[in-house]
Amino acid sequence: MNAHFISEIYLDDIESRGYTIIHNAITKSLIASLMLDCYRINPEFSIAGIGRKNDLQVNKNIRKDKTYWFDGSSQAQLDYLALMAEMRVVLNRNFFLGLFDYECHYAKYLTGDFYKKHYDAFKGRSNRVFTTVLYLNTPQAGGELVIYKPKTKQVEVCIKPQAGTLVMFESERFMHEVLPAGDERYSIAGWFRMNASISGVIDPPR
Repeated sequence: MNAHFISEIYLDDIESRGYTIIHNAITKSLIASLMLDCYRINPEFSIAGIGRKNDLQVNKNIRKDKTYWFDGSSQAQLDYLALMAEMRVVLNRNFFLGLFDYECHYAKYLTGDFYKKHYDAFKGRSNRVFTTVLYLNTPQAGGELVIYKPKTKQVEVCIKPQAGTLVMFESERFMHEVLPAGDERYSIAGWFRMNASISGVIDPPR
């Protein structure tokens, strides 16, 4: 397994428009393993919050999905993290960004669940550089990821969830939302991060 899908065309997309959409990004066997992992930990999914660390709050008017942060407790998680580590190397090699790690969680949307417009990072206040979304299943309806044009309310792209599709975009640049799910929707949300701390102290992951 390697980051072969980060081809020149996808890197060009990231450089020219700040996002890319990669269909069939990972193998069907890994998708199946990740879904089985979701079923294994389903009772441990928790209601997602807004903010980080001490500022974390639950607001069901903004988001209703449930999450489970990767903890390396399954081979599927380890395989996916290894793939993202290879991608991080490719991104650093091509864009000289100094990305130092990757954090991610499973996201589960039940029927009617949503996540309203938001940014994953705010300029000067976050170390998240690129956001990734990998779809693990293909819902029959709803759950689209809508990415908005920078500094406008106009839609840049609306992406239907499809198992194996990976979306990556600049975290500070794009406001986005997840429309209400028509049925269960599973994905992995992740972030490539820079170390924005000082004196060699590594930032906390979340």
